[in-house]
Amino acid sequence: MVEITEISQQSSPQSTPQSSPSYLYDVFLSFRGADTRYNFTNHLHKALLDSTIETFLDDAEIQTGEELKPELENAIKASRASVIVLSKNYASSRWCLDELVLILEQRRKFDQIVIPIFYHVEPADVRKQQNSFAVAMATYKQRMETEADAEKKSQWAQKIRQWKKALAEVADLKGKDAYGR
Repeated sequence: MVEITEISQQSSPQSTPQSSPSYLYDVFLSFRGADTRYNFTNHLHKALLDSTIETFLDDAEIQTGEELKPELENAIKASRASVIVLSKNYASSRWCLDELVLILEQRRKFDQIVIPIFYHVEPADVRKQQNSFAVAMATYKQRMETEADAEKKSQWAQKIRQWKKALAEVADLKGKDAYGR
């Protein structure tokens, strides 16, 4: 299990980069609700709150195809750290992938702390987009290839490149295995 004290220590104030955002949350939780909402993520969220770590958890299920809500974008930008629970179906959610891209952008621009948790998935599967991650990427590629509108097809191609890069990047970060394998 993730050590709560480690997250608490990592989310303590540090030297902040120029133009760093003010923080409303210590931690933003990114996860695939269908995989982890009612088990691992709820327990993690409770443990963080019990440790007085202010944590953002989106309670609403997001419909496939919706754009990232401004409230979620704002919560990511207003968080000192993000914990990403990478589960089997994480990449099957365009929403999760868009969150991941924004979280990693915040890491690069503002030194946001990012802690990946590999929940029943191997980091190599995430990094190389193998197994369920390969299936998700193939589905997106197929949607792109069937798109008749050239501009939308180009947007799909750009999104897919961003998602693949983000998955490889997050898998290379020091993370935690939910079961300590």
